[in-house]
Amino acid sequence: MEAELLSRLQFAVTIAFHFIFPPISIGLGLMLVIVEWLGWKRNDEEYVKLGKFFSKILAITFAIGVASGLVMVLQFGTNWARYSAFVGDIFGAPLAAEAIFAFFLESTFLGLYIFGRNKVSKGVHWFSILMVTIGATISAFWILVANSWQQTPAGFAIQNLASGEIITDPEFGVGYSPMEHRAILMDFWAAVFNPSTLMRFFHTMVAAFMTGAFLMAGSLAYLIRKNRDTQIALKGLKVSLIVAFIFSISQLFPFGHHHAQDVAKYQPEKFAAIQGLYDSEEGAPLVLFGVLTGDIPPEMKAKISIPGVLSWLATGDVNAKISGLSEIPPENRPPMWMPFVSYHNMVALGSIFIAVSFWGVIQIKRKKLLKSKKFLRLLFWIIPLPVLACQFGWFAAEVGRQPWTVYNLLRTSDSFSATVPNGQVWFTLILFTVIYLIMTFIYIYLMMKELKHGISPHDNESEPADSKGKEVTA
Repeated sequence: MEAELLSRLQFAVTIAFHFIFPPISIGLGLMLVIVEWLGWKRNDEEYVKLGKFFSKILAITFAIGVASGLVMVLQFGTNWARYSAFVGDIFGAPLAAEAIFAFFLESTFLGLYIFGRNKVSKGVHWFSILMVTIGATISAFWILVANSWQQTPAGFAIQNLASGEIITDPEFGVGYSPMEHRAILMDFWAAVFNPSTLMRFFHTMVAAFMTGAFLMAGSLAYLIRKNRDTQIALKGLKVSLIVAFIFSISQLFPFGHHHAQDVAKYQPEKFAAIQGLYDSEEGAPLVLFGVLTGDIPPEMKAKISIPGVLSWLATGDVNAKISGLSEIPPENRPPMWMPFVSYHNMVALGSIFIAVSFWGVIQIKRKKLLKSKKFLRLLFWIIPLPVLACQFGWFAAEVGRQPWTVYNLLRTSDSFSATVPNGQVWFTLILFTVIYLIMTFIYIYLMMKELKHGISPHDNESEPADSKGKEVTA
């Protein structure tokens, strides 16, 4: 393999592993804000026990997330030096802001939250987990600012390194050489709030909140099935299912819908790729299912689609023309298979989350949650699926941006470190992969260890009962 492909694979492995943990940290942080609030304001010791239990999982997740994130940042200098030279003036600002305004806030208050229980007032303790969640949210915002600028660059100019000339109206779609040019920041706020920042931020945050809600729901469902801490787990399960349903619905509309419209407007090549649209069409159909085969032109087999819906979703007009990949110069076309498959898997999983959480809310209303053994088992096995949906969304977004590192400005082929030998990239790719597999095993092991301990390790409930010995119903 060439150094470019190896570098891309290495970065993909690194960021895919890292991206497991921020959604869990953010989402679980929000769930802890809720249960700790209920424990404080209602003076309910059972919600407090829920907070104690899930705070351990949050601490484990945060530690592994930080370790994997450091490796990802270092690769900008090792494997992507030409990219760093081209965008460093712009990309460095949000990364610095993330460290200064978010990471230290998050890590400081996490220490207070984990070790300050019963040492500070209940109000201060709840405030600490609130600040952890706010810090994680701010951190995600600045990281998404940096990534969104790559998708829809704004507030910048191009400088000719030889002459020093500032090009305020750069040519798009051709590509600049980092050996001859660099991007410079002209308008900080225009770069921060570039056309895709807010929609991508809201879409990602809702996915994270949903991830945390399903992790809590699945963990508590496991405890209920094992007849452990049933009364406490039932309280948390009700809260987490309701939160999961709210965010599952809002992920579809408005956030997912408006984000897709942004992609259609600002990145039509990516939109065509994720929708499997090779030839431009008026009244373009929405493909619900299809199997892409071939290369150019690709063939869509076993296609199930709804006529006109894609045009309507993108523009509000069922007869509008949607541009296909065939209209894009071949050298500027993204791959079609990966974005299409990733996007449709993400949407399919989102539909499952809506259905599962909706059924959970119904079971709460019917007070049959404890009797739904198959449903409780399903909740446990669904824990990793929101993380997988986040991964699919990332694959669709990043592969759909190719062949550009910075959309329409800097090609990926011009971004990697050409001086790093293939052998070194191979070695570190294999090394990181092995380390990440070990860390994944350790993370799952520690999670299951906490679940087997239960919320109250010394209280093994043989059957669900309330404080008066009556049967608990849900």
